Amino acid sequence: MLQESNYDDFATDYADENEFSLLNAYYERPATLELAGEVAGRKILDIGCGAGPLAEQLIRRGATVSGFDASQAMVDLARQRLGDDADLQVATLGEQLPYGDSSFDDAIASLVFHYLPDWSYALEEVRRVLKPGGRLIMSVNHPILYPFNHRGKDYFQLTQYADEVSFNGKPAELTYWHRPLHETIEALISAGFAIERVWEPPYAKDAPEDVIPEALRERDAFLSFLFFSLRSTR
Repeated sequence: MLQESNYDDFATDYADENEFSLLNAYYERPATLELAGEVAGRKILDIGCGAGPLAEQLIRRGATVSGFDASQAMVDLARQRLGDDADLQVATLGEQLPYGDSSFDDAIASLVFHYLPDWSYALEEVRRVLKPGGRLIMSVNHPILYPFNHRGKDYFQLTQYADEVSFNGKPAELTYWHRPLHETIEALISAGFAIERVWEPPYAKDAPEDVIPEALRERDAFLSFLFFSLRSTR
């Protein structure tokens, strides 16, 4: 089995890249914030908060945000950004979460569930900490990318794989779990979530030209992540 990604190894470089990259700053984060909508007065759990850029935006919009990440280095960076009083913890999605039942109006999981081979307990725990009827907004790697980028691989098999990436100009390796779309949908429904929206969004129109690859400049959208807006039914 491949070694799981350890963000402690490249936390600062990842955080620097995340601030201004097309995929994060002008694609994933704007789409997540649009799905979240009006958040003033809402209590939100930021799952896999990283260095805190999403939490910062939610707080600016009037939300009360708690966050956790499996990486101590990421939580330290988030605390530098959000302040010493920020409600941030080191915790792991897929294990028992350090929050009480019905604690949050919304939970947001940006690009984190695709690190898990089994979503069952993770989704159960997220639903537990949500208030009845609470929302889960999530983004994951688009399932079409695995067979597209790894030619000859079977789309229909749950598969762990690794991608070589670059953060702030430095090489790193990320390890993910690919799951076909039907298994994703089944996991969400079985966990007690109703699917309100599935979205393949465009990238932000205010993205600077120098961060957009030339091949994409004549296009409004591209496939990288898949977004869900879900609501707890229990």
